Amino acid sequence: MTQGTQHAADDPRNADIRIWINGALHHRDRAVVSVFDSGFVLGDGVWEGLRVLDGQPLFLDAHLDRLQEGAKALMIDIGMDRAALAAAIDETLAANGMQAASGVHIRLMVTRGVKRTPYQDPRVTVGPATVVIIPEYKTASADTAQHGISLFTVHVRRGFPDVQDPKLNSHSKLNCITACIQAYTAGADEGLMLDPHGFVATCNSTHFFIVRKGEVWTSTGDYCLGGITRANVIALCREAAIPVFERNFSLTDVYGADEAFVTGTFAGVVPVHTIDGRRIHDGRGPMVGRLQGLYRQLAARDAAGRAQRRVPQP
Repeated sequence: MTQGTQHAADDPRNADIRIWINGALHHRDRAVVSVFDSGFVLGDGVWEGLRVLDGQPLFLDAHLDRLQEGAKALMIDIGMDRAALAAAIDETLAANGMQAASGVHIRLMVTRGVKRTPYQDPRVTVGPATVVIIPEYKTASADTAQHGISLFTVHVRRGFPDVQDPKLNSHSKLNCITACIQAYTAGADEGLMLDPHGFVATCNSTHFFIVRKGEVWTSTGDYCLGGITRANVIALCREAAIPVFERNFSLTDVYGADEAFVTGTFAGVVPVHTIDGRRIHDGRGPMVGRLQGLYRQLAARDAAGRAQRRVPQP
């Protein structure tokens, strides 16, 4: 069973979902891409995960910004503009009866496309980009949101951007997968990753925060993905007059924290109860509880705002 922030109960409705692939919808049993696809052969592509509330993909503009920036950096021509991508997401939700649903998660994936031979050079790509949209009924665990997760500091570091830029949300996630393996074999839910200088950077699939004496700390952001939930939480702290700092800090600072939490698109704000065997807090602390409430309000406003913008004007 999947643990950590991605823990969710299996939903039988997912056995019958329709998946969007390059403009066509396919039952999940028949949703396939070529074995020559760049994503399968090399992990050559970018992706986004989106949470759906009341039928609305949350923070869609920010997700599309990140997707397009990543594709541009990798010189991948998606072949669709923002409006077309948003329309494809809406089409996928409608095809699955999810127009008003909550508890839905979308994986939007773009690869460079099909190659004529399995080789890394982009010039052997012979087709357009492959675009896939997978919608699933998937609700984050309420128990995890209350009681939290455990972390283990792994040996795998977040590296310099001239090696593999951590700002790219690429299909190639081998360093994060290696970190995850080390964490769960050590008995933890997720891996805490340091930067090349030994300061705390991020986790293998979420962003990391600590709370010390009423202040919220997170990393500088130099060695982690530009997290959308991370940015929203930082903005919420500033709006609520909660002192928040993007700064370098060490594991000693972490072990002495009053609270710790992680953020991510799927689960939002999740407390951390234990790090490297040190008990940080017994589940949801006062700051985490406050930020969870503020984040729920922000998500509801975003969904309502997008729904209002989509209402046809007379």
